[in-house]
Amino acid sequence: MIVSPVHRPPLGEQLLTQVRALIVRGELEPGTHLVEGWMAERFGVSRGPVRDALRQLELEGLVETRRRGVYVRGLSEDDIVELYAVRAALEGRAVRDVITRRASLEWTPLEGAVARMRAAAADADPPAFAAADLDFHSAFYDLGGNRRLAATWALHRPLFAAMLAVTNTTDRDLTPIAQDHADLAEIVRTGELEPALAALDEHLDGSCGRMRKVLAERPRRAS
Repeated sequence: MIVSPVHRPPLGEQLLTQVRALIVRGELEPGTHLVEGWMAERFGVSRGPVRDALRQLELEGLVETRRRGVYVRGLSEDDIVELYAVRAALEGRAVRDVITRRASLEWTPLEGAVARMRAAAADADPPAFAAADLDFHSAFYDLGGNRRLAATWALHRPLFAAMLAVTNTTDRDLTPIAQDHADLAEIVRTGELEPALAALDEHLDGSCGRMRKVLAERPRRAS
């Protein structure tokens, strides 16, 4: 039997994911000087991928360029609120599109994502849960049919993935969150716009609140 090789993302992409996660988790603290040589040595890559990763992280607002180099900016409470405000605007538009097109839609992507969330919650598997969670929300964009809206969400998805990795680890029981997604999907499927948008806002407010709580508790954990 021939075993297919395991696909691994390019080194630059792996580096970007790792550094983003370290910043979101607070393990690379605000003000940390990110020296290219040090990063290349630590992560076992050349300086080219390091420069690419730092440029992307600056676009995401996690690092900033100063006179003497690149420094960690981190995630403040204001950053989290702003990110979720942007996400609510994007996803609200996607849900409107879904409801407009609902008569011709196949709901399997939403149902499949909820099933995977339930399974991951039962297995206490936060990474699998986070992946299914993001697939659930991405399904709104795919079903809505607006390619540019979906492309805009794709730019933000990696940062939200890093934040979900944090909040899902702190939530001991993920089953209620899976049920929240199932309830949201059902409300959207009814075609009632205002209840669907209200449910989406409540859902995203809950996610935002969990991330803000994690951020607020960090000093106490460090002390």
